This record gives sequence, C-alpha cells and structure tokens, in this order.
Amino acid sequence: MTDAAPEIFVALEQSSFAAAVRQSLWLYPAANVGHIVALTFFAGAVAVMDVRLLGGLAATSPAFLLARARSFAVAALAGMAVTGCVLFSAEASHIALNPAFQLKAALVAAGLINVAIYEFWAKRTVERLVPGATMPARAKVAGVLSLGIWVAVAACGRSIAYF
Repeated sequence: MTDAAPEIFVALEQSSFAAAVRQSLWLYPAANVGHIVALTFFAGAVAVMDVRLLGGLAATSPAFLLARARSFAVAALAGMAVTGCVLFSAEASHIALNPAFQLKAALVAAGLINVAIYEFWAKRTVERLVPGATMPARAKVAGVLSLGIWVAVAACGRSIAYF
C-alpha cells in the first residue's frame, strides 16, 4: 500500500522520528492515551459551549461560560493535534489513504470553519446577552453543527482502525 501513498507520507513514515515511535515500548501507547484524554477534555468543553449556544445553562453569562470552555477546548485541540501527529507518523502512508481518516480530516476542517463562521457571524451578539436571554438562531445553528461535526470526527477517528 505504501507505493500508492504520496511521497511526503512515505517519507514521514520512513523518518527516524516515525521509526522511534514504532520501536518505542511507550511512545505510541502514550500518544494514544494522550489523544483519548485530550479528546475527552475537548468533547466536554465543546459540549458545554454547544449546550449553551442551544439555550441550555441559561442562568450563566454566555460570554463568561463560552470564554472559559473555549480555553479548555483550544488546549485540548492542541493536545489532540500533537498526539495525533505522533500516531499518524507511525503509519502515515497507510493512514493517509484510509477513507475514515480522510473523512475525519475533512470534518475537522468543517468544524474549524464552523468556528470561524460563528466568530464572525454570531459571537459579538452572543457575548452581549445577559443570563436567561434567548439565544439567536445563528448561535443555535452553530451549536447544532458543532455537535454533529465533532461527534462525527470522533466516530471517524475510532473507525480508522477498521479500514
């Protein structure tokens, strides 16, 4: 299968870093556990943000809650990116061609685009809301899309091993 992979992925997989990941007794398992731990923190933070955007937790200030949860989400996303790169490097030529991984990558891009759209389209309005105020429809759309996209990303990530 490595013959069909683009050269950059073959080169990554053949790098000394990737070899060290594959040969280490602890590096790959540690990255795998780290990826799951980061995913757990990310999922929790995203769930809190999305529930608030959908009108839940209405007694809290949207600006405070969203800013706090966003800090956790950004840190967890960075952790997933680092650990994901370690995991990817070990089998880059195979994983790059994996349809579950390709869908996951596209969905991550969609999730980040959804964040950018929220930032420009709804964030200022949401941050000005007082506790108990009704969320605008555009914030609810962002919340629903976010929930769906990130759940699908996690499902694709778990499916990579089966393709």
